Amino acid sequence: MQPFELPDFYVVHPARLNPHVEGARLHSTEWARRMGMLDDTRDPGTPEIWDEEKLAAMDYALLCAYTHPDCAAPELDLITDWYVWVFYFDDHFLEVYKKPRDKEGARAYLDRLCAFMGPEPPEPGNAAERGLADLWARTVPARSASWRARFAESTENLVRESLWELSNITDDRVPNPVEYIEVRRKVGGAPWSADLVEHAVNAEVPERVAGTRPLRVLKDAFSDGVHLRNDIFSYQRETEREGEVNNCVLVVERFLGVGPQRAAEVVNDMLTSRLRQFENTALTEVPHIFEEHALDPAERAAVFAYVKGLQDWQSGGHEWHMRSSRYMNRGAVSRAPGGPSGLGTTAARLATALRAAAPSPLAAPFRPVGPAPVPEFTMPYEAKVNPHRERARHAVVRWCGAMGMYEPVARHPAPVWTAELLDGFAFAVCAASLDPDSSAEELEQATQWLAWGTYGDDYFPAIFFRDRDMAGAKAFVARIPLFMPLDCGATPPPATPVEAGLADLWRRTAAPMPMRGREEFRATVEDMVESWLWELHNHMQDRVPDPVDYLEMRRRTFGSDLTMCLTRLAHGNRVPPEVYRTRVIQGMENAVMDYACLLNDVFSYQKEIEFEGERLNGVLAVQHMLGCGRDAAVAVVDDLMTSRLRQFQRTAAEELPLLFEEFGLDAEARESLGGYVVELQNWMAGILKWHRETRRYGEEDLLRRYGRRHRLLPGPNGPGTSSTRIRPSWPETAGRPPLPEPSGPLAAFG
Repeated sequence: MQPFELPDFYVVHPARLNPHVEGARLHSTEWARRMGMLDDTRDPGTPEIWDEEKLAAMDYALLCAYTHPDCAAPELDLITDWYVWVFYFDDHFLEVYKKPRDKEGARAYLDRLCAFMGPEPPEPGNAAERGLADLWARTVPARSASWRARFAESTENLVRESLWELSNITDDRVPNPVEYIEVRRKVGGAPWSADLVEHAVNAEVPERVAGTRPLRVLKDAFSDGVHLRNDIFSYQRETEREGEVNNCVLVVERFLGVGPQRAAEVVNDMLTSRLRQFENTALTEVPHIFEEHALDPAERAAVFAYVKGLQDWQSGGHEWHMRSSRYMNRGAVSRAPGGPSGLGTTAARLATALRAAAPSPLAAPFRPVGPAPVPEFTMPYEAKVNPHRERARHAVVRWCGAMGMYEPVARHPAPVWTAELLDGFAFAVCAASLDPDSSAEELEQATQWLAWGTYGDDYFPAIFFRDRDMAGAKAFVARIPLFMPLDCGATPPPATPVEAGLADLWRRTAAPMPMRGREEFRATVEDMVESWLWELHNHMQDRVPDPVDYLEMRRRTFGSDLTMCLTRLAHGNRVPPEVYRTRVIQGMENAVMDYACLLNDVFSYQKEIEFEGERLNGVLAVQHMLGCGRDAAVAVVDDLMTSRLRQFQRTAAEELPLLFEEFGLDAEARESLGGYVVELQNWMAGILKWHRETRRYGEEDLLRRYGRRHRLLPGPNGPGTSSTRIRPSWPETAGRPPLPEPSGPLAAFG
């Protein structure tokens, strides 16, 4: 019996079948036999993995014919061989290394396998090595150097991150949802599939836009969609027969404490959300990069072909999952939720999908929501206090005044801040705990960076959100690098307090840095400011963001990487840069960032939604995803924060020592990374302390700042429009309309 009924999947684009499927079946079976993947040709000592009947039942040629419906026969043969190889690798690794839990043997095996993508590959010794050597030689000569680099990275991630899965199985550890989605992108292979789409459609994404947010999000959303769908279909095989713990349905079961049926429905909602994120990005963000990067017609056509190829893969992959013997697929349906299927129903299916993607009632601006309940957050670390805190407190008030932050600015006749308001924000409290051992001068500078980033975060929506002025916002963002010259030379006259503050801080901060440090730090500032455009983009659409996209962008909008970059750079050259780029370090940093960002979302919930008309809040995103009330969403956010904290602790205690050995780090580098872990602990504890002491989020403080009677709404300007731009506020406590009660299986959360 199946452990749950399969949900209705969101499949807008109908699957199409490549007419060369039969030839690909014959070719791939013979190729697998020649490589030694079938039992009758397997290498001595290799366990039974596949026989011809089993390979035929899984039908990888059908998968590739559905996911690449338009490519020619030779290309379909090549693509099918790649998928035969990747599934063989997965099953072989399961039998030889996962089931015996052989970490050391697995590491040596994977290291050697990756060598077959290098300039001097060794002599193949088993079926996986023979297959990769053969495919690499048949694939990469036809592509550019930039594509080869992307594809090599995706293939190596797919191979190496299998160790993460093995480690979870060995420790009987089910990861938390955020960690799972992040690492699953690498080990699951969908980014690798996206790279092969470029090969199949013979159209490469231009190198100068491949790393932009729209293309990055397309690839990530595509990958998450592929993996989440696969996890639903493969749940029974993985949990009942393979002893697997790396499955999102199981992850959600454990995290939410629900049964398999509800967990599968939540994962399907996540899948739908990621597919809608893909569509939204393709329709509303990709066209802008054509103009911003001046892509010529051929380059634009290549990007369109790539997007269409990813859509074909998503629909074709779903169709294959419903037919393959590899998966649980009894009762599966292929339609937009609630819509018809079959010939002639494409328009109806699309209309259903568009209705499903309509704005949520939770996106209504300035809804009275009241302050969110603040849980007793898990925090095992004690916040320290720098003895120079009071000096930094007075210095930042003077500095912000000197930068013009208390003066009226263009398009905003009232000052964004006042000295009294700033003093209540208490940035020195935060900086004093983030940098408890720094000198007085260093603490002053750190406090001013916090004030500058927060002023910018307040200034940007005050100027650009009301008029939905994307052109003006982009012009503002484009000027930011001018005030961070890498040679620390002259800057243009500042036009805003944001520019004045940045020019002053950059000179003092970057001057002592080496060039590499300046480049790295400037990139983090640029990323933070550019992320404000993403906030404006969502605001203009009246859209509650997809939770995955939200969390990943929130790390930038919160300025997390900016402060962490300053901490990393303080360690000088004692740690090789490539160590900071590993999954271990980035996993620790992301876990810490998520803890702080979600913490801020709980405290700022009322401020952002009720007083500022925002929709970008983690509590709200959870409400939207799970269909639950505010308090239930806060409880889920609290659990997620705790799980991210536990992940940070586990990584620091268990994985960091292994990283020391892997890179052969000396005592100085080990001590430096150990100090970095302590600084990350201080970072979390300090941010929690600041939220408890600042006067930025309390309801009484908000009423004093924003007024008791009226709130300004985005909308038209000019004579006669005042009545369209104001809305009465609700009384402080009494008379506030309640949120709708949660419904459905999660009603108990409320």
